[in-house]
Amino acid sequence: MNAKIPDTMRAAAIDRFGGAERITLQTLPVPKAGPDEIVIRVETAGVAVWDTLEREGGFAEMFGLKPVFPYVLGTDGAGPVVAVGEQVTRFHEGDRVCVSVLVNPKGGFYAEYGVANSDNAMHVPDKLTNEQAGVMLSDALTRLQGLDDVLALKRDETIMIFGAGGGIGHLAVQLAK
Repeated sequence: MNAKIPDTMRAAAIDRFGGAERITLQTLPVPKAGPDEIVIRVETAGVAVWDTLEREGGFAEMFGLKPVFPYVLGTDGAGPVVAVGEQVTRFHEGDRVCVSVLVNPKGGFYAEYGVANSDNAMHVPDKLTNEQAGVMLSDALTRLQGLDDVLALKRDETIMIFGAGGGIGHLAVQLAK
């Protein structure tokens, strides 16, 4: 592993499913990048409404997964790339990225380091901070799916968006424009 990446990290993890009291700060191994993965030093982790469902075991049940404990929560994260798998060409060490991975088999982003398939990552635009990027990707993808896949909104069509003050709604307004 890269010399500047430690062997261990601090992570907010659970040892079994349950309430918020199950989350503890633990020292865990830093995940390693597979051939098509990147490792980021997490500067921002998104906290989302579905984290409760994941923490209580709902995703494991819904997707028929056998969880591995300790289990690190956190779907979204942002920070610099610190390692890339040998098949990754879009990202390099030092690139600022944000990632979104639902039920990540190598652990989530409530940690100092996180790993993701490079297909689940994007470069952070210069106009955004890592704080902004780390908490918006799932909302932006949900918005995209709603406007493009569900509604199949076309150029010059009109849409009325209610609840535009929320995470998904404000992105829908900006991107539908």
